[in-house]
Amino acid sequence: MENKNLFTVGELAKQMDVTVRTLQYYDQQNLLKPSHKSEGGRRLYSKKDMVKLHQILSLKHLGFSLEEIKTKLFALETPHEVSQILWEQRQMIETQILDLKNSLEAIDALREEVIAIDKVDFSKYADIIYLLKNQNKNYWVLKKFSPRLENHVRERFGNPLTSQTNNLYDLYLSILDEAVALYDQNAAPESMQSLALAQKWWQLIQDFTGGDMTLLPDLMAFNDSRDSGWDSEISQKQTLINDFLGLIISAYFKQNGLSFSVPKEV
Repeated sequence: MENKNLFTVGELAKQMDVTVRTLQYYDQQNLLKPSHKSEGGRRLYSKKDMVKLHQILSLKHLGFSLEEIKTKLFALETPHEVSQILWEQRQMIETQILDLKNSLEAIDALREEVIAIDKVDFSKYADIIYLLKNQNKNYWVLKKFSPRLENHVRERFGNPLTSQTNNLYDLYLSILDEAVALYDQNAAPESMQSLALAQKWWQLIQDFTGGDMTLLPDLMAFNDSRDSGWDSEISQKQTLINDFLGLIISAYFKQNGLSFSVPKEV
């Protein structure tokens, strides 16, 4: 071209290392329009347009959207306003970095679980990802559940992280701590405190199973797996009071004239 200060779309794209399609899109979005025309009606970009394109690309590099650049940034008039919007952008990027870091941690955790599960199970993968996403550190419970217990949780409670399942888990932890305290006090299985605790424990089982006692073998197998894959602190507590719980449950059943046998696995 004769005028070295004007550029065709192709020339500007080459100069600024962008695609022609990008410039055409910016034109369509009224973000950057060619400011000149040749005698033949060809639309041309000026040096001023090139400077504006440089500004757009630089702000885009900072994570601003084209809409933000067009409607907010180019409308700013004072250094304070520019500083404020840069601060807001910084906070947003920090949040994104944290989210990405959490995603990386979830990927690493899931990779470990995939190897541990030792079979392709996208249903379980999805549940683990859901729990990790919600920063629920109790997902170890789900991964130790048998397929039958997993299906039961979904059918009875919906997804693995409802307020109801969280409440049951919190209740379990509370009962566990109470059992440890009674055990440390050498409480007799027939004491009022022990029997009250046994009633809470049995009610917890009822609430979880919905009265389906055929789930007990799976729950017992889950309990027997506490040496591997459980939260270490909870595993230690459960191991400590396991026999004591059996004694107080037996005493509770005896006092209330109840009899019970564990159903065979189905």
